[in-house]
Amino acid sequence: MNTENENAIFHKGEKAPADYFTGTAWVNILVPKDETGTYAVGDIVFEPGCRNNWHTHPAGQILLITDGQGFYQEKGKSARSLSKGDVVVIPSNTEHWHGATRDRNLTHIAITNSTAEGAVIWLAPVTDEEYNSVHA
Repeated sequence: MNTENENAIFHKGEKAPADYFTGTAWVNILVPKDETGTYAVGDIVFEPGCRNNWHTHPAGQILLITDGQGFYQEKGKSARSLSKGDVVVIPSNTEHWHGATRDRNLTHIAITNSTAEGAVIWLAPVTDEEYNSVHA
């Protein structure tokens, strides 16, 4: 029996687009856009070894870690380890990535603000070398 699925708060959602993720992630959009059109809320499950590309949010983002183990890293800074109960406040236009460890899922709720530029600007994939360096 998979204990990670037993701990899930929400259902898994749809497979995330491979253009923006290395590995497999699942996205369940909980609030597509609020009535003001300024934010959306999603539940994202990263399978072991999965991470998203480097990216920015024109109006920032908040991550609420609900299960598993993972990492968050801003460009030019050391990676931060993530686990259940952690909160990450990502400033506007900060280049970063986040994802699971090699051997554990990572699940988080993402509260993403939106502007006329959109909610996210996707950049280059996180290389294996970059990802492996956070496990050292």
